[in-house]
Order: sequence, then structure tokens, then C-alpha cells
Amino acid sequence: MTSSVESTLRGPEAYSLSRRVIDEMEAVGVWPTPLNFELWLHYLGDPEGALGREIQRLLAAEEPFTEATADMLAAEYLPRGRLTEEIRDAGRVLDRELSSVADAISRAHKSQAAYGQTLDKAATNIEAAGDGASLKAIVGGLSTATRRVQRENETLEKRLDASTREVARLREHLEQVRRDAMTDALTNLANRKAFDEHLVAACHQCEVTGESMILAVLDVDHFKRFNDTWGHQTGDQVLRYVASVIGRFSPPPRIAARYGGEEFAIIFPREDAHHVATALEAIRKEISSRSLRRRSTNDELGAVTISAGFAVHRPGESGSTLLERADAALYASKRAGRNRVTSAEVLDLAA
Repeated sequence: MTSSVESTLRGPEAYSLSRRVIDEMEAVGVWPTPLNFELWLHYLGDPEGALGREIQRLLAAEEPFTEATADMLAAEYLPRGRLTEEIRDAGRVLDRELSSVADAISRAHKSQAAYGQTLDKAATNIEAAGDGASLKAIVGGLSTATRRVQRENETLEKRLDASTREVARLREHLEQVRRDAMTDALTNLANRKAFDEHLVAACHQCEVTGESMILAVLDVDHFKRFNDTWGHQTGDQVLRYVASVIGRFSPPPRIAARYGGEEFAIIFPREDAHHVATALEAIRKEISSRSLRRRSTNDELGAVTISAGFAVHRPGESGSTLLERADAALYASKRAGRNRVTSAEVLDLAA
């Protein structure tokens, strides 16, 4: 999965994976362009994923891996590519709508100008008219011109109304695309990109208003054992379960995210350490209260536990420093036996 690959790229395994990518690309004759390299990273990082299976199909069929193929794969399987393509599509529709409206407005302007000329001519003719028949003809011409302008205005109003609806639809569609691009596909929580943006914004808000904010990091205990014993699909089942509990205990304004791999994060705006510790304990107990079963075989997986650490934002502290302190508290929980919650502030007092 994409987020797992991104997590790998932030650790020591990134070097060996990158070297393997170059070797594999050279073996099948694929040029190491930036896009190809990114595609191969995701392919080798998650060979059983949708992108991995598609690349394996292309290689098995001995189809040439062209730039067009790479662009197609990126648009279909890489989140950034899908977002870019959606924006391009929306841009094309918007261009078409704006062009249509511009044409309608241009026609309306021409019609209004012609109508003005008709009125000027009518005024001159009325002054020169000597009998009722001439006046009748002038009034008839004005009536015809007025109806023509009315029709043009009605057409313009309809075109503007249709375009307004289409632009509103595009706005809604792009907002959904933006939400999708900021959501982890496996867990439906915010993804790493969304988390990074929210954390920066939350730290800025603290500096501007002086309000409190706490960051918690949570990690599934012995997750590698689930993957090694039961396979990645069962591991995904565990992650979805953990995410569902975290999401349930993180209503707005709390922000829950899948930080990477089996690690999650929660931003707690305007909450104190006592309430955060209580919430994290509730999450920990809820997760460990159920004994999971493997969906495909109904085998018992046993209880899942999590470790957590949290840190209170300090004045002037950056998001990265706050995250480091929350991570340190998380690993203190791991060292102390797992399945527990640790406060970075308590660690500082004990030091």
C-alpha cells in the first residue's frame, strides 16, 4: 500500500529498497526516470498491491514500458497522479463553461448595441414621421427589436444559470477529490500528508491564540508478527480495526491520522493532559477488549494491543520537535512492556 511504502522510505530500509529498484529496472530495461523510479518503488514496496499486480502483468506480457505507460499507471495508481488528472479534467470543463458564457455575453452585448442603434434610429424617424402609418411601422420595428433582445437576455440567463450549476458541481467534485487525496485508503483516516498539514496549522494556532494542543502517537504492538504469521491481508484487517476505534474516539476538533505503516497519530486541540490521557486509555482498553478472528479462515488472532505516547505543545515549538517528543514517549511505552500510555512531560520530570 502507498502509505506503507512512504513509511519504509523514511527508515533505514529505504536504501536497500532503492538499490533493488535500480537493479530491477535495469534487468527489465526500464529507464530510471523520476516517474518510473517512483512507480517501481511502489511496485517493489508492495508487489501484491494493485499497482504491483498491474506492472507484473505488463512485464509478463512483455509489453514495452513507454512514457505513455508510465503516465497511465501514475494517473491510475498514484494518488498525486489521480489528483492531477482530476484537476486537469475539471479545468477543461471549466474552460469550456467559461468560453460558452463568454460567447453568450458577447452575443448579448452585440444585441444590446444593435438595440441601442434601433432606438436611436426610431427616435429620429419619429421626429420625421408625418402620419400614423409611419408611426405604426416604427413602433412595430421597436416591438420586434425588443422581443429579440428579450430572447437574447433569456438565453444568457439560462446559460449563466446552467454554468453556475456546473461550476458548483465542479467545486463539489474537486472538494471530494481533495478529501480523497488527504485520506488513507485502507483506514479512511487522514493520511500522512493531511496530518503534516494539520500539525503545522495546529502549532501555528497555538502561537497565535495561546491555546493548548497535545499530540499523541499510537503504534500497534507486535504488528510484524501478525503480518509474518497471517499475511498482509490479515495485517490490513488489524489496521482497519484499530483505525475504527481511534476514529470513534476522535470526533472533531480532534484529528486522527494514519501516520505510516502501523503507526497512528491524534491531534488534540484545546485539551489538557488529563483529558488526553483518559481518551488514550479508553482507546487502548477498547482495542484490547476484543479477540479478533481472521476473516478468511475464522482462525483466532488473539487480542490486539497498542502503545501510545503524547506530548503537550510548548510555546515556540515546531511540529517536528513536538512529534519527536511524542515519539520518545511512545517508545518509552514500548520499552516498559507495551500496551500502555506514556506522557512526554512525565518522562521529562523523571529524567
